[in-house]
Amino acid sequence: MRRNVKFAVAVLAGTAMFALAGCTPAAESGDSPKTLKIVYQKTDSFTALDTLFEKVKPEFEAAHEGVTVELQPIQANDDDYSTKLALSQQSAETAPDVFYEDTFRLRSDIAAGYLLNLDDQVSSWDDWSKFDDGAKAAGQGDDGSVYAVPLGTDTRAIWYSKPVFTAAGIDVPWQPKTWDDVLDAARTIQASDPSVVPFNMYAGTGTGEGTVMQSFYELLYGTTATGADSALYNEKEQKWIVGSQGFKDSLGFLDTLYKEKLAVDPSDALDPNVWKKVFGELFPQGKLGGTVEGSYTPSFWQDGGSWPWPAYETDMGVAAFPTQNGQEPNGVSLSGGWTLAVGAKTENADLAFDFLALALNQENSLWYAINNSQIAVRTDVASEPSYLAANPFVEDVTKLVAVTHFRPATSDYPKISAAIQAATEAVITGTQSVDEAAAAYDTALEGIVGADKVSKN
Repeated sequence: MRRNVKFAVAVLAGTAMFALAGCTPAAESGDSPKTLKIVYQKTDSFTALDTLFEKVKPEFEAAHEGVTVELQPIQANDDDYSTKLALSQQSAETAPDVFYEDTFRLRSDIAAGYLLNLDDQVSSWDDWSKFDDGAKAAGQGDDGSVYAVPLGTDTRAIWYSKPVFTAAGIDVPWQPKTWDDVLDAARTIQASDPSVVPFNMYAGTGTGEGTVMQSFYELLYGTTATGADSALYNEKEQKWIVGSQGFKDSLGFLDTLYKEKLAVDPSDALDPNVWKKVFGELFPQGKLGGTVEGSYTPSFWQDGGSWPWPAYETDMGVAAFPTQNGQEPNGVSLSGGWTLAVGAKTENADLAFDFLALALNQENSLWYAINNSQIAVRTDVASEPSYLAANPFVEDVTKLVAVTHFRPATSDYPKISAAIQAATEAVITGTQSVDEAAAAYDTALEGIVGADKVSKN
């Protein structure tokens, strides 16, 4: 069932005059006016948070006399958003009171002093008990304190075109068991119709974190005997892995995919906006066999999304990405997620948290989970019939939580991710062989974390 992502005021009219635990009283007549700066990402395909905040702003201002909410959306991709957000944090005058924060940057930004410790606020917030414990952990720092509240989480899966597969003689539903199964399907599609891109996987620095989350890690975490997280980072020893055959094999898969022209052209892969072509053109036009992307994918095609395409409900299929040789746990997924945080430089910490709490109450969280195709992090949202019926793929992508992994939550992770992205780019452009790119990554990794923080696999 399609969902209209236009945030009709009538849908949430019941929250117009809210009662919020810990809510700051309306300013007394003699108080000076206060302004809360809310900074967040907005793109052509991601407007759900902007719509949510536009709705929350007048509600909050009505309940807090003398307070003005100033929405400051940043129109940028993930990496550019993070850069601009970091720049705004340099001065108390420009630093946000509340901001949108990627979980993988959380600990590095805590170390940089950007996030306020929220232990006191969440301890008196009744809604905090409604959040899943695993989701709560995503907002914690190395010290175990809470620094951010999750908006939602996601999983990654193969999204494939049933008409393209059927035309190529491949039975659907389709579930590959090994990497070879993926390549065999891609080659079959290529032979059937050379005008179709058989199977896209992101590579290079242009697509940033999408390269590792929607591509490289799907491969890397499937190379170990049980899909263990030690493929990249040994959590127990707190050491990063070098000399990994799995790392080379993962680069080798991308090398094959691009050399055999089974993916998009490398020049397209290096374009930060290649994903727009994938979802806005290739899939709706029947010119792409499959790609790996997040559980939020339906939000692109739903009514009010960037590229409304009603046929996605019947034309698209979902499959788990397989392990390398079909070994347990027989599938791989990656989960990330975004949070809302309070800026460490805020002069109105309780007011800022009250805004955050209103934005993430049950009703607003339900709307956001449905309209941004998120996997719910509140238990009272996850059990809502409207959430479970939001799109035809909710059940399939939620099941992938059983085989999912999370990126290492270390302060130096963003630099390491960039080094992995560079390795994939070197391979698909032919500037380095697989062995050379893997060796260059190992050298870069040791330079980032130090020789005492690496372990040979």
